[in-house]
Amino acid sequence: MPKISAAERTSCRDKASMSRNFKLQCHFILILLTALRGESRYLEVQEAADYDPFLLFGANLKRDLAGEQPYRRALRCLDMLSLPGQFTFTADRPQLHCAVFFIGEPEEFITIHYDLVSIDCQGGDFLKVFDGWILKGEKFPSSQDHPLPTMKRYTDFCESGLTRRSVRSSQNVAMVFFRIHEPGNGFTLTTKTNPNLFPCNVISQTPSGRFTLVVPHQQKNCSFSIIYPVAIRISDLALGHWHGLQLKKPAASCGGTDDFVELLGGPGLDPSKMMPLADLCSPFHGPAQMKISCDNAVVRMVSSGKHINRVTFEYRQLEPFELETNGNSIPEFCLSSL
Repeated sequence: MPKISAAERTSCRDKASMSRNFKLQCHFILILLTALRGESRYLEVQEAADYDPFLLFGANLKRDLAGEQPYRRALRCLDMLSLPGQFTFTADRPQLHCAVFFIGEPEEFITIHYDLVSIDCQGGDFLKVFDGWILKGEKFPSSQDHPLPTMKRYTDFCESGLTRRSVRSSQNVAMVFFRIHEPGNGFTLTTKTNPNLFPCNVISQTPSGRFTLVVPHQQKNCSFSIIYPVAIRISDLALGHWHGLQLKKPAASCGGTDDFVELLGGPGLDPSKMMPLADLCSPFHGPAQMKISCDNAVVRMVSSGKHINRVTFEYRQLEPFELETNGNSIPEFCLSSL
């Protein structure tokens, strides 16, 4: 497991006492830096110490800038953005391992548009968009959940040029990673969001909330990911038609069932590599709750396409004292890493 520097841990502990929001930022950034500093054939970040990591993901950013449109600022080598706007990166020295993570609301697609690009593709520079996120070689959405094969999720500027100036994500997250050797070179891009009527794969921006995942007559898998240890409370599950014609309750487990919901947990980003903690394949109305103390928790729906499937759930971050005890009737698979 890659180590977070002592200075970063101390900064987190000292600043976390300021507010609950800052504690959540601290948790997210430590996970992000731990993952990015690991070995990966996709991405290796070595410049993370050059700037304040707490600027990457500010919970108050949207409120502070709600009245300022369009939003413009310079990009850092390692960056995260939750607002649409225009962003420029200009290299002041060779920047060889850089990535920008974009995240929108659950009900949004993200469109990335190249306004200006000045890089040397022949000299080894690159600029690529990935449909989703990659951390430490793990992908979200996973290969099982995304409609495209992995290689088709990349859009390489050095191959397509400005003939494809805009790239739209398939969910509420996307990323750009790049390498620029020559100081003064760089790029400007504009991002915007578009409504997604039936969100499928989602990474939550917040450690608490409520969401309804609906899959209407489509054969697909959908994952809702929460990058915090959480308690999840499912209040409604409909597997089948909404108007009374629901699936027959299985005799035992969900084995062999084509439509079901599963709860997953693990230390990484890829749902296909997480531990299955519970599965649900019988429609019900009423609360069912589970505490998942992993760094990442996922509610995943598998749909055959024969029915309209729906699950409604609430989630909240576990308090520190809750991480010390396990109230589930299953073994504890995850321990908090913070």
